[in-house]
Amino acid sequence: MNESFNGMESAIETGPAIQNVYLQSLGAAGTVTGSKHLLLTPGGNVMIDCGLFQGIKALREKNWESLPVNLADISALILTHAHLDHCGYIPLLVRNGYRNKIYMSQPTRDLVELILRDCAKLQEEDAQKANKYGYSRHHPAKALYTVKDVEAALPYFEVCEIHKTISLAKQLSFSLYPCGHIAGACSVKISCFEKTIVFSGDIGRDQSELLPGPELLGQADFVVMESTYGDRLHSKNDTSQDLAGAINDTVFNKGNVLIPCFAVGRAQEVMHLIYRLKQHNLIPSSIPVYLDSPMAAVAGKTLVHFPEWFTIDEKECADMFNSVTINKDYKDTEKIIKRAGPKIVLAASGMLTGGRVLEYLKRYLGDERNTILLIGFQAEGTRGRALLNHIHELKIHGQYYPVVAKVQEIEGLSAHADQSELITWLKQFQNSVSGVYLVHGEPCAQDTLRVKIQDELKLTVKIMQPYHKELLFTLNQQL
Repeated sequence: MNESFNGMESAIETGPAIQNVYLQSLGAAGTVTGSKHLLLTPGGNVMIDCGLFQGIKALREKNWESLPVNLADISALILTHAHLDHCGYIPLLVRNGYRNKIYMSQPTRDLVELILRDCAKLQEEDAQKANKYGYSRHHPAKALYTVKDVEAALPYFEVCEIHKTISLAKQLSFSLYPCGHIAGACSVKISCFEKTIVFSGDIGRDQSELLPGPELLGQADFVVMESTYGDRLHSKNDTSQDLAGAINDTVFNKGNVLIPCFAVGRAQEVMHLIYRLKQHNLIPSSIPVYLDSPMAAVAGKTLVHFPEWFTIDEKECADMFNSVTINKDYKDTEKIIKRAGPKIVLAASGMLTGGRVLEYLKRYLGDERNTILLIGFQAEGTRGRALLNHIHELKIHGQYYPVVAKVQEIEGLSAHADQSELITWLKQFQNSVSGVYLVHGEPCAQDTLRVKIQDELKLTVKIMQPYHKELLFTLNQQL
């Protein structure tokens, strides 16, 4: 049964006929952030994802630039999942004139609202702090968008059932297939003039602490694929043992463990891992665990409503949350920092770009007894990447803090498939695909994966360039 996008066909038919189908990346081309991909077709232009750029200043500044397309020409927006680099630009898209539906799964819909509200609130607070303490070069400092902008975008949200075909126009439809990564995350399978185009979204691990692996999609003529870890394999070490070892070593030294977490996905998985370690007496059961991220707490409670997306039951999920102390009030962050004795703190953001984790960093970086555990991808230009690169000091809110604490990465907690898992996922299309287009990766990772796919699967692979229109195919029929 198909669900139609009311009014789309009549709106599209008034424009000039296009005989070709193109792919254009407005973000996540040569970088891992700012995912925005356009499928330009005679049946309408469809955007897949609408994320913010994060990382180095040159990328962040792109968030303030107008998109080089007419937003009125975008007929639909489809979201793969709720991370900020895939959904964070939505309030600006609507503020600047987009007025059509924004399709997503039910968990994604609930999480996107939380994430966008939190993002807007943080931006407003950061602008206020910058103006108060004068550490911004902009006078006055302004938020990229506000909570009111978020609220204006919510009426355009449209929930889709997974696997259900959603008709957008004549010979243009799509369906969603769960792909792991986080709850609600999906690949998008588009039927376009008798061709099938798959947008992978962020592909999850074959085995995850809480989530089933990515679903198979069957066949595709073209695949637009993420390449975040295209040049590396995740550690084969037991993740639980790695985490237990890091915690126990730090506790022995009477230090604190700080785990920067993405509020959606990573925070909940790490909480479950720590819960299991305590249950099996692999770490001290008495060590307090703090979740100092209100959005992570709310996101976790929200996810309880979608047990079908997880591999654990509701009771275990509830027990996991009951095993941690959730801090909702920013004023209590200082009390947690000053609390004597070893502790484990989970705080956002995962790449140390903002949020309460920065307050802990200010106090914990200078003590060699403490450990900073990095558990997810750290984009170029972020504080997380700087720590991985053994930087000797970090700049936070205009001041420099020496890095004395131990910095450790646990690769097994990544939410992204590694090179081997990406190749395995792509093999499902090997006998049908005409072209693979790599996005969402840094240049070295993309080129390494390109060569690997060509050598191992004998497929044609191209790396998408920013704003370039890539011809996918030409229609045989006259419109």
